[in-house]
Amino acid sequence: MNPEGLDEILVRAARDGSPEAFGRLVERHQQAVRGFLRRAFGDWSLADDLAQETFIAAWERLGELREGASLRAWLCGIGYRKGLSAQRSAGRARRREADYAASRETAAAPRSEERIALEAAMAGLPVEQRAAVALCLAADFSHAEAAQALGAPLGTVKSHVARGRARLAQALGVENGRA
Repeated sequence: MNPEGLDEILVRAARDGSPEAFGRLVERHQQAVRGFLRRAFGDWSLADDLAQETFIAAWERLGELREGASLRAWLCGIGYRKGLSAQRSAGRARRREADYAASRETAAAPRSEERIALEAAMAGLPVEQRAAVALCLAADFSHAEAAQALGAPLGTVKSHVARGRARLAQALGVENGRA
């Protein structure tokens, strides 16, 4: 029996609900599909994930395979479309992350003269206060996280942040936390 004939028999059995028949189809075609996806997308890990997703989709859509059509070509087509979708999704995610990072930098970045004044004011703080302020105010650590990082009691970190903030405000000419 030719390989295509065996595929047709296995497809019919799988359409009738035989997971064993579909398992045989997967065994017969997974290396070819995975190899195609690796070459097409150049990422072995992605190709392995796409191959798995391809066979899941094929099981769900086996009824869509036309009689006499090449199973291997159909599977590679499913994998290719899944790969294109994954690339588009990854591109959108990268753009969102880049846009978010740019907006945070733009919104959070003080003007250069303000940055110089802030750095000078920070340099004037005792090292313990500077470390607590840097973690809690600049790096968005909670007081508890800063206490853990610095190996200091929570109350000590809170007082370092409060005192450091007050000294920075005074050095920068800010009253009550407002310019």
